[in-house]
Amino acid sequence: MPGRNRDVDAILDATRDERKVILTRIRDIIHSADPDIEETVKWRKPSSPLGAAVFEHDGIVCILIPLKGRVRISFLEGASLPDPRKLFNAQLNGKSRAIDFPVGVEIDAAGVKALVRAAVKRRS
Repeated sequence: MPGRNRDVDAILDATRDERKVILTRIRDIIHSADPDIEETVKWRKPSSPLGAAVFEHDGIVCILIPLKGRVRISFLEGASLPDPRKLFNAQLNGKSRAIDFPVGVEIDAAGVKALVRAAVKRRS
């Protein structure tokens, strides 16, 4: 059943600075873009014991990761997604594309929502 995942909640709870606000906002945007999206956590390892928040709908749509001083949303097939607002600013080589949101930056909610919807459509 789609919805929020306690393991993703744990990632947010462990992020105790301004990045938590960014993570929460992007998570809400993802769910508003696709109410049927499912959250999971993958890639737990010693250097990242909580893993990464993964959003899936018939496959991985995007990954949300807190990094030092910023939050990254990564689209594994981002190179094939339309990006008219030029939001992609990281992982620009290869198939994947990402958006890094430094602390204090304004989030283009409509642009992120459009990318999530395009990624979901591509998966379907």
